Amino acid sequence: MSFAYSEGNPVEDTSKHGHPPFDTERLDHLMEEAGLDALLVTSKHSIQYLLGGYRFFFYDYMDAHGLSRYLPFFVYVKGRPLDSGYVGASMERYEKQLGSFWVTNLDFANDASTGYAGAAAEILKSVGAAEGRVGIEAGFMPIDAFRVLEAQLPGVELTDATYTLEVLRALKTPEELAILKESSEKVVDSMLTVFSKFGPGTSKLTLFDALRQEETARGMKFEYALTNIGTAFNRAPYDKIWEEGETLALDSGGNYRGYIGDVTRMAYAGEPDQELVDLLGQVELVQQAARKNLRAGTVGAEIFENANAALLQCSACDKMGFAAHGMGIVSHEAPWLMPNAFPRYTPHHRDKPLEAGMVISIETELHHTGRGFIKLEDTVAITPTGCEGFGDHGRGWNIAGR
Repeated sequence: MSFAYSEGNPVEDTSKHGHPPFDTERLDHLMEEAGLDALLVTSKHSIQYLLGGYRFFFYDYMDAHGLSRYLPFFVYVKGRPLDSGYVGASMERYEKQLGSFWVTNLDFANDASTGYAGAAAEILKSVGAAEGRVGIEAGFMPIDAFRVLEAQLPGVELTDATYTLEVLRALKTPEELAILKESSEKVVDSMLTVFSKFGPGTSKLTLFDALRQEETARGMKFEYALTNIGTAFNRAPYDKIWEEGETLALDSGGNYRGYIGDVTRMAYAGEPDQELVDLLGQVELVQQAARKNLRAGTVGAEIFENANAALLQCSACDKMGFAAHGMGIVSHEAPWLMPNAFPRYTPHHRDKPLEAGMVISIETELHHTGRGFIKLEDTVAITPTGCEGFGDHGRGWNIAGR
């Protein structure tokens, strides 16, 4: 691969400069609360949000390149969105030709993490903001780049701003909600297609690959699939065969235009008996109870109170568990509702009213040693007057090969 002298075919730059695709007033308010004067953003998901959906195709899969890595920077100064800047890789000049950036301070002369960091520091200096408290995403800042920032920005106190950026994304716009809805629907449709095409005698590896193909065929990026067959509670893809009379759970996240559809649906190899119908019915009871009175203004803890009350009505409650977490560009983004989630984080929103535009995943699973792993997971958006489930179809027992 050689691209040092490849310029491509230049086209007119059609960028809409000066039109931030996010709520700058909200970001400025959050930065004021955190005592931040500027931001140096390095995670691809946060940069995608701040650039209005842009993610450089060349490094979409992996950041490593040669002896270093791709490390883009988005530079933002509180109250001065038009001074924003972006530092990217040399080949991102092709995206500039296509009008992919709303910012005008652009630097594409970089090929190592230290070079990206140095360029970001220069942009901050050029707009007169190289002082005060500057937020970074500590978990997405390699040590070599951090040292460059420390050396080139002696008047700056670098501090973690991950929480501020995550909270910014918590309230989805109508456009974001539409993408999340379509993403969830595409994942469910992919699962139902797999259920209809396969049956007893199929391995977990084959089912995993089939789901990948179905999601990809629908324009998605396949991220993961947790699969359970019968009483085999190991959720990794391996050579376990789906036998007649066994349950199948597909729990998958498919990424559509940067947003994750995360749902779980069930299938059965044969005709489900009354016990299985009842067990899945108990899971559904808890799922629906979690949505009870769910709307803007509902305190996060109420979701768990309603779900736990429903669990107590279930004969299999000692084998069941319930969880809820935020969804969007990142799985388990704000709102944060559980103190014992994986990965662990402080449940900042558990005792706060939820807001319209927040999106949560609610999931109930049952580990039955005799009948298998039974689960439903749904993506639900909070509205001013209630809630809306995305991809709400296919919730019962889907029959293999039908």
